[in-house]
Amino acid sequence: MSADRPEDGEGSRPTDDPGSPSADDPTSPPAEGPAVDPESVPDTSLSFGDDPLLSLSDVAVSFGDVDVVSGVDLRVEAGSLVGLVGPNGAGKTTVLRAATGAVEPDAGTVRVGGDPAASLSAREVGRRVASVPQATNLAFDLRVRHVVEMGRTPHLGRFDAHGVEDDAAVNAAMAAADVERFADRSITAVSGGERQRVLLARALAQAAPLLLLDEPTASLDVNHAVETLELVRSFVDEGARGAIAAIHDLDAAARYCDEVVVLANGGVQAAGPPESVLSASTVGSAFDAEAFVGRNPATGTPAVTAFPRSEVEPRRVHVVGTGRPAARVVARLAAAGHEPSVGVVPEGDAAAGAAADAGATAVTAPPFEGPTEEAVATARDLAADAEATLAVGSEGAADGPGPNGDAEATLAVGPNAEVAAAANRLVRVPADVDDAALLDAVAAAFEE
Repeated sequence: MSADRPEDGEGSRPTDDPGSPSADDPTSPPAEGPAVDPESVPDTSLSFGDDPLLSLSDVAVSFGDVDVVSGVDLRVEAGSLVGLVGPNGAGKTTVLRAATGAVEPDAGTVRVGGDPAASLSAREVGRRVASVPQATNLAFDLRVRHVVEMGRTPHLGRFDAHGVEDDAAVNAAMAAADVERFADRSITAVSGGERQRVLLARALAQAAPLLLLDEPTASLDVNHAVETLELVRSFVDEGARGAIAAIHDLDAAARYCDEVVVLANGGVQAAGPPESVLSASTVGSAFDAEAFVGRNPATGTPAVTAFPRSEVEPRRVHVVGTGRPAARVVARLAAAGHEPSVGVVPEGDAAAGAAADAGATAVTAPPFEGPTEEAVATARDLAADAEATLAVGSEGAADGPGPNGDAEATLAVGPNAEVAAAANRLVRVPADVDDAALLDAVAAAFEE
């Protein structure tokens, strides 16, 4: 911040929205300065010592007679990206609005940089917090560059023109958000996704240490969605900055966030590192769905697959088969509440990986070496103890007679027939069995 700029009070520009245009003339943008190399941008962000950038303690918010959230506790530290996840209507946007003082909590405390949010002026909040809203509709028609320049409002007095510092921040923000080519275009003439990136650029130009984002990738194509989250991750990794974002994509939250806070049923259902929070039970309870949580092979982070609720009686089910078809069957059985096991399969097989993710037993053998007698005996015991055994067809298997011919081909391989012979109930399913047919096949085995 320049020393010759006035503080709150005399000569400052009051505003309810730190990113909004001047209340005196909403169509009059600040004067533009000369072009500045984005690499020369000075650091105008604040730091708050050991205080977290944001803390909510036992916060409750209601609208009329409707309780939205209660008992919310969370912190955003410097160098941390916190993801808010949860079903529609869980209160993610409400929590973000409470963090900026836009919504006054009915109970609890919100602190920004160690100070109660209620004690800060809108201008001071704007120096500490920059927001990217979910709604991208703007009630005024300005050029894109002018919209981004609004991010400098908290750093300007009423009669201040943009200086070198401001132009550097604006240029760097537009370059980072990839909106430079729209600079002279009307904000009403760009697409919803482009508008989302313009608002992100406005927030970056604000140079606040805390970034709040409400569904920042909702309107973006996959390329710009990844670029946006990479940009936010880079913003956080600078060390003195932090961010909190409401995110619908659980896989993206797991990939980019240091901590995930699950909002559901009126409060915080779980909070912590993605690996510990995004479990099948937590996701299933929060989203009222059946979930399987595996591992993304490219990133190593949790990968969530949700299925619609099914009314099944949990059973112990052993799976005979290998590869992706067997892996998919193990995952779906686990998500539905069944207790699956699988084997014998080669070490490193997809079905063994799915079993590990589900916390299920997998009997394995070294690849390209036949299973030991001990492994076959273990798999045979699992099939005997299971209430049903599924023989799953293999991709590319030779067709046998009947609709489940590829399952018959599975049973003809190695020790599979010996394992299946120990089954109490043997159910054959093709490699391409769909979710509903799979669960129906298991249920039907107990109706015979």
